[in-house]
Amino acid sequence: MSIGRNTSERGRRRHKAGTSVFGHRDGGHPVAVSALSLVLLLATGASCELRAEARKARIVGLGATTCQRFNDDVRDNPVIRRDYLAWAQGFMSGIILSRPPGVDDGLDLNPATFDLINQLHFLEDHCSRNVASDFSDAVERLYKRLRQEGKT
Repeated sequence: MSIGRNTSERGRRRHKAGTSVFGHRDGGHPVAVSALSLVLLLATGASCELRAEARKARIVGLGATTCQRFNDDVRDNPVIRRDYLAWAQGFMSGIILSRPPGVDDGLDLNPATFDLINQLHFLEDHCSRNVASDFSDAVERLYKRLRQEGKT
């Protein structure tokens, strides 16, 4: 395709099978191929950076609240402690399921050395000291504590 052709002729011309969009049989103009390669390389690099960042999900349910709200709820209705603990166990189960194979396999979320009552006290202690934190952050701390418990 030469520069001298007029645009109406170029617009009517059909794309031949086996040629690039530039009209070359060799796969395209070297500059265009290089530019496309650079774009793909940059896009791949950006994608890797995004995957390296911590994933954030919208947390829902009873535990999707602040520690202050947890403290208030437990003070006003002590029976709700059981519901928060059940939510925490489910949330930690989800964490286990999201871990890569070989990581946290067999982690006991209710070890004899750190039973559910101790876990509830851990959450209450954490939230009483960190009222501005999210309850889910307290549960993540509990999960890390249980990981340590599994190593002993």
